[in-house]
Formats: sequence, structure tokens, C-alpha cells
Amino acid sequence: MFRNALGKTFRFLGYTVQYGCVAHCAFEYLGGIVVCSGPSMEPTIQNSDIVFSENLSRHFYSIRKGDIVIVKSPTDPKSNICKRVIGLEGDKVCTSNPSDFLKTHSFVPKGHVWLEGDNLRNSTDSRCYGPVPYGLIRGRICFKNFPRLINFDEPLHTLLHFSCWHICLLFVWMILPIKKKRKD
Repeated sequence: MFRNALGKTFRFLGYTVQYGCVAHCAFEYLGGIVVCSGPSMEPTIQNSDIVFSENLSRHFYSIRKGDIVIVKSPTDPKSNICKRVIGLEGDKVCTSNPSDFLKTHSFVPKGHVWLEGDNLRNSTDSRCYGPVPYGLIRGRICFKNFPRLINFDEPLHTLLHFSCWHICLLFVWMILPIKKKRKD
């Protein structure tokens, strides 16, 4: 009996590790869901919009001008920012505001991109911290306005309840292969 219980435990741990590895690879290399916060990308992406970010573009260096990307913040590595790619390496970009009389320009060095928010008056971007290394790009946004399941302005306990519910569903989904094997 002890051996049977130990076998079930190791089998469950094996499935947990397998699904954990698959989930890690999926979120690291394929993409993931991101909640954008802040007004810097308005009106394109509103505060608390849910978007899907795919990560294959950064691995294959297929980021283009006009793409909206998720980037590790150059000023705070613990946070991510959402900006539009304005210039790629070798491009000449205007670094002054459109209303300025004297225009200043910069060249984007090799291995860097120039990022700006769509809301120029309320965005901290490459105009403040300069070109961003290509290695800081986490992914390119594919879908915006992903179906909103919850209101992120609600209290924290509601969000935790939502997360716990989805974690329970994930564990049920993980246990299903074990139940199917027993029926055979």
C-alpha cells in the first residue's frame, strides 16, 4: 500500500514537472498574455487592456517599424514597458517634439531600436533614455483587446480569487491523463 501511494505521488510529481516545463517553454518562447498599464500607448492600447505577445519575432530578428513590442524597461529592469518601434539599427530618427522649431536627429546604433509611445505628451521612451538594445525586447503584440475576463480595477482579493480558480482548473486538467490511464 505504501509503495502504491509513493508511486502515485511520484507520477503526479512527474506530470507536474512535465506540464511546468511545457508551460515555461510556451511562455518564454511562444508568447503570453500581458496586461498593459499606463497612458503612454493611448489611444491604441488603453490602460488595463489585455494583449497577447508572441516571442518568436525577437528570436528571429523580425521586428519591424510600426510594431508594438513589450520591452524590459531600460531604467527599471524589474518592469516591462509597451512601446512602438519607430526606428531600427542604422535609421535616422527625429528626437524632438513635432511642435519644436529646431529639429534634432539621432542615428540608431547597431543592435538597437528606437521606441516611442503613441501618446507623445505622456510617454517616457527613447526620447528620454535613447536607443534600446534589441536584447531587451520580450515580444511583439499580436492581439490587442484580448477578451477581458475580469476588471483589473477591482480589489486585490477578487483578483486572487480569479487566479486561484484558474490554478484549480489547471490542476484538474493535469490530473485528467492519470484518470484516463486507470480506465484502460
